Amino acid sequence: MESSAAAEALIPRFQLDKLLNQSQGGRNVVLLGTIDSKSALLLLERAAFPSDLSVLQVLHASLTNVANLGANDIYAWYLASSTLPRSSSSAAEPLPPDLKINLIYPCTDTHIKKYSPQTIRMVTETSEMYKSHVRPYMQRKREEGRLNWVFNIIEGRSEQEDVILRLPSSGEEEEGFLILPDMNWDRKTMSSLRLLCLVERRDIWSLRDLSKRHVNWLKNMRAKILIAVGDLYPNIESDMLKLYIHYQPTYYHFHIHIVHTSLDPNSTQAVGKAFGLENTISQLANLTEPNAGMADFDLTYSMGEASELWTEVFLPLKRTQGNETI
Repeated sequence: MESSAAAEALIPRFQLDKLLNQSQGGRNVVLLGTIDSKSALLLLERAAFPSDLSVLQVLHASLTNVANLGANDIYAWYLASSTLPRSSSSAAEPLPPDLKINLIYPCTDTHIKKYSPQTIRMVTETSEMYKSHVRPYMQRKREEGRLNWVFNIIEGRSEQEDVILRLPSSGEEEEGFLILPDMNWDRKTMSSLRLLCLVERRDIWSLRDLSKRHVNWLKNMRAKILIAVGDLYPNIESDMLKLYIHYQPTYYHFHIHIVHTSLDPNSTQAVGKAFGLENTISQLANLTEPNAGMADFDLTYSMGEASELWTEVFLPLKRTQGNETI
């Protein structure tokens, strides 16, 4: 690979033999084939979308405008554009979906802030901060009606066609929960499985409400979730699932995230956001006092500067108490 021109000339000569590997959602693929009868690997990765609003391209097997970015021994790097294949009538043939779209309509200022570029802050929320500042903040958000959509699902008034499993409470035990697809899952790619478990009980708002007395409840729910997901998707074994809790969560009604272990880690599974369910259960089980719980610990987590929790709680605390307290 002595020049960019020579490197770019290799791509059209690649002859595909098989799809060797594929990441979750198909964003990255590894193709095995040959160039001039010699084995070759072609690694394709979706380039970042351009900022120019007039430009949108989708990936397809036919690549054009191949531009070499560099070459080193057996390695070379490219950018390429994809074009729609043309039939003999010159009409564009339809492509299988390769974009997943989420719509928030009508959206609030909170949604806009959440998805806007912003600096991320790490904060340490002490037990006292939680009781004096964060818990009242949660109460205010719950009273604003932000959980109506959750209660509508739980009570059977909406999205019932999306509920893939419902286990109601039996007797006096508040064990009921339901499972539905996460909005970020395409509902067909098993390696990127994302499910959401909503509990029926309303006394647990977040991770902070869990205590030692909830250990058996959490263990039983975990076991039922693993069995249920295995029954729904037989090719997914229990040790191919990750269960975690967000803190801070997007909404203050206790829920558990269920994802495939092959799902590419992102910010929602990152340190400072996701707390593993199994580790949380173990932490609670080792407490000595029956009423002790997560509200008694200091928790360190991340948040964006545009979040209301930062602007209403932690930024004022930082200004009045100094960096060392948060």
